[in-house]
Amino acid sequence: MTADRYQDRRAKLVAAVKKSKVEGLLVAHEPNVRYLTGFTGDSSQLLIGPEHTLMISDSRFETQLDQECPGLERVIRTTRTLMADFVAQTLTDRRVRKVGIEASATSVASFNSLKEKVPAVEVVPLDGLVEKLRLIKDKGEIAAIRTAIDLAQKGFQGVQAMFTPDMTELQIAHELEHLMRRRGALRAAFEPIVGVGSLSALPHYRAGHVKLSSSPFVLIDWGALEPGGYHSDLTRVVATGKIPPKLEKLYRVVEKARGAALSELRPGAACKAVDAAARKVIADAGFDRFFGHGLGHGVGLEIHENPRFSPISEETLQPGMVVTIEPGIYLPDFGGVRLEDDVLITRDGYELMSSVPLEMESGH
Repeated sequence: MTADRYQDRRAKLVAAVKKSKVEGLLVAHEPNVRYLTGFTGDSSQLLIGPEHTLMISDSRFETQLDQECPGLERVIRTTRTLMADFVAQTLTDRRVRKVGIEASATSVASFNSLKEKVPAVEVVPLDGLVEKLRLIKDKGEIAAIRTAIDLAQKGFQGVQAMFTPDMTELQIAHELEHLMRRRGALRAAFEPIVGVGSLSALPHYRAGHVKLSSSPFVLIDWGALEPGGYHSDLTRVVATGKIPPKLEKLYRVVEKARGAALSELRPGAACKAVDAAARKVIADAGFDRFFGHGLGHGVGLEIHENPRFSPISEETLQPGMVVTIEPGIYLPDFGGVRLEDDVLITRDGYELMSSVPLEMESGH
């Protein structure tokens, strides 16, 4: 990604900072720092405003900053100074009188500490300034997410070919991540969810020692993190034996809900309306109380970001957003079905970015 893109992003943020009537914003959330600078390290903050564009970091990252953020002004602390004290001193040195902080990424302790260390500086909690910019993905970001999807899909194809009755959930999760890494992923986007049989009814189940042979189906929720830091997020149910009629029924309802949601995707659509379209299909089939999560979420530098699809969402879709659509039904003591895809909102509708087969295909 070119330095110009980062400069353009920072320029947009400076305009938002001006509107917030602070002299600068302390950006501490690592994905936001990366979005604005290209820096892939940690333990660093960006002070940004009309008069300031300053990376606050430490000596471990000097060479990395030279490589990833050439030309970006910085101040470097040593081991003799705590970061909190160094940030406070930097604000004093720069004569900042009113600074914004990222409210959702700052602990109460850090907020109170900063106010105590620089009593002459007004510290203003702000929220969502960088996240609003991140809502709309540029061409480079969309290309990176496509890469993450491709890595995930190839890994999934590979692990299905390895299925044996004695494979455990953990073995599948490990092999899946290994295959994605071999193809170029940094790692899995998150710890893969692999739930055999009744365990698929736990939406955030952690893979264990249950073998594929214990049930005729398995749910896999997985994704890849590509080298640029962007994620993918997918879910499928795989038949490993004869499909139970009850599972077939659940599957068809979820598949119909998925289609209903996709048909609502377009610029200007209310996220709550998209959620409602899928939820109505599931409710009409009598399973409304077994769909307990939102329909989906944005995906990018973080696996879960805005916008959110839920009954209480107040967001609307815009071209350039990349979101997941993931309706599900989870029946305790039987199992669950979730179908999750990554979708790009376009100028006139949507593009289904993922292409994992929708049918329950046997892993054998």
